[in-house]
Amino acid sequence: MAMLSRLASRSSHLGRTLLLPRSLCCSTGGRHFASSAGDEGPTFTVETSVPFVGHRCEPPSREVETTAKELMGFFRDMSLMRRMEIAADALYKAKLIRGFCHLYDGQEAVAVGMEAAITRKDAIITAYRDHCIFLSRGGNLVETFAELMGRRAGCSNGKGGSMHFYKKEGGFFGGHGIVGAQVPLGCGLAFAQKYLREETVTFAMYGDGAANQGQLFEALNISALWDLPAILICENNHYGMGTAEWRAAKSPAYYKRGDYVPGLKVDGMDAFAVKQACKFAKEHALKNGPIILEMDTYRYHGHSMSDPGSTYRTRDEISNVRQERDPIERVRKLILLHDLASVAELKDIEKEIRKEVDNAIAEAKESPLPDPSELFTDIFVKGCGTEVYGVERKENKILI
Repeated sequence: MAMLSRLASRSSHLGRTLLLPRSLCCSTGGRHFASSAGDEGPTFTVETSVPFVGHRCEPPSREVETTAKELMGFFRDMSLMRRMEIAADALYKAKLIRGFCHLYDGQEAVAVGMEAAITRKDAIITAYRDHCIFLSRGGNLVETFAELMGRRAGCSNGKGGSMHFYKKEGGFFGGHGIVGAQVPLGCGLAFAQKYLREETVTFAMYGDGAANQGQLFEALNISALWDLPAILICENNHYGMGTAEWRAAKSPAYYKRGDYVPGLKVDGMDAFAVKQACKFAKEHALKNGPIILEMDTYRYHGHSMSDPGSTYRTRDEISNVRQERDPIERVRKLILLHDLASVAELKDIEKEIRKEVDNAIAEAKESPLPDPSELFTDIFVKGCGTEVYGVERKENKILI
């Protein structure tokens, strides 16, 4: 594409982000889900928007290696996520999506930056704001919308809904509806990785609203004792449901909450900062055990679709974050500044994304609802050889 062949002819600050030509060879070694194999193009150095802040560790460098291809990929990936979530909003209001639905718009840089630093052999587990994480792990739009609408073509066969996305082959283990419950499971995945000597890590994600859960500290304690390759990511969007962080936590410096476990505070609205932090965390966890990353981010929607999101914060606050920190606009400005694409070309990408999302919705709507008999499937693991009896152990014997 012509837009990827352009090279920057100048360098300057964009806000506090710096992009400098570095060389004409080498890729970043990272990966993001929209990119395909091939020539990565020239390598650049990006300076993160703000410095990292460390707890019991020396923060990584603010200079992050990237390429024109990755920069364009970040723009497309985050724009696709944003459009998908806006479409989900409309489907919910049309009553085609029922039940709970928690949207991720505003937080896209966390999903995209994290994926750029790891491989599919690494595991991710999260809470119920999971649509975009599923997409970053190799899921597609049809699976996403079909699951949201309770259709057979969904990633969980239409039985999980918004909160229970899953893709084991992509290293994505959910999608969990119980606040904080995914963190001990994530530490268990990290235990398995260490036991099997896989040299991989698990990212256990949770929000600031779950950060005070006792089970989180219990799991962190055993992970530290056993030096498990567990990376706890607190996506701090500053409101646990409708409660501001300062009203819920005596110490809202979540990256320090591990006490004896190192931590790092990261600008979660900067995809390059997230990428650098996750790369640093993976290297640390494989050598030294668990670490906590606090992603300073923000959600534009309310906690869920039942929350207007404007009763506990002002519309000006939301507008200011959009204007000052939006992750997509940050990448867009870098692309334009360095002539990697024109305004019209970026608009064309967004138009293509709109069509892609609309086509996926139409296809998902064609998928049938699950048969009522599916209520009785996926209850037990198949083929484990266990016998199940009735209360008296005399009837209803079933081999599973």
